[in-house]
Amino acid sequence: MTPTISYDAIVIGAGMAGIPLSVALAQAGWKTAIIERVHVGGTCVNEGCTPTKTMVASARVAYLARRGADYGVQTGPVSVDMARVRQRKRDIVEIFRSHNQRPIETTEGLDLLMGEASFTGLKTLEVRLNNGEVRQLTATSIFINAGARPAKPSISGIEDVSTLDSTSIMELDRVPEHLLVVGGGYVGLEFGQMFHRFGSQVTVIQRGAYLLAREDPDVAEEVANIMREDGLEVLLETKPVHVEQSANSTISLEVQTKAGEHILIGSHLLLATGRVPNTHELRNEMEPVAN
Repeated sequence: MTPTISYDAIVIGAGMAGIPLSVALAQAGWKTAIIERVHVGGTCVNEGCTPTKTMVASARVAYLARRGADYGVQTGPVSVDMARVRQRKRDIVEIFRSHNQRPIETTEGLDLLMGEASFTGLKTLEVRLNNGEVRQLTATSIFINAGARPAKPSISGIEDVSTLDSTSIMELDRVPEHLLVVGGGYVGLEFGQMFHRFGSQVTVIQRGAYLLAREDPDVAEEVANIMREDGLEVLLETKPVHVEQSANSTISLEVQTKAGEHILIGSHLLLATGRVPNTHELRNEMEPVAN
């Protein structure tokens, strides 16, 4: 039987909360472990703030270059090398990730474990390390900082279609011909405007009467106006009901509107309908956690 390793504290997730917490606990004299499944830095560094703003900057350069004549500057035809945009994004993310990992590696009394954690009992964990090793851990205090992942909406046919989310869309090596974006929140609009500026035709599909459902209606309406002025097609009060993908990868999205049902045709489909917590793997169903 694998021996159980005891800690004073275990932090699950090396995101923007987990890193400083684990370092502070170790510096206070607590024997501490921090467990990370994929990469140090969490969503912000790896799939959120850092990479998206890096790509937004590239999209803005393309946008301004195309508008050069408006400022009296002749630039000629503008093309976008998505592979180069992607590599620039990867390089910057790697710098930020390394910067965040350094405090963990240099703090005495702090162990970084790369793998998947699940509870096996009260204050006990099993960690399946990425190298195949399995460890049993226990701690007086366990802090959950597991983060979130993109949600997948319930649309008929969705399981048989190639889709993109807020992570995978940043790994494209070419500009989509026509990007269909399901979801009119911050994520959908950011990528919609970004890829339109890269050169894609973009259609945003929003179920509600306004974009940005948590904003005031006048703000949301003005954002919709800005998107349309920028060249995006914005469809409000539009519900996706079925999706199919042809042999040549063309995507057909059937939507329900006040005027009835019709079909949208696109080359790529981005699902931007919110996020769900990464707690699904924490519970080991074989050994229920005691109350």
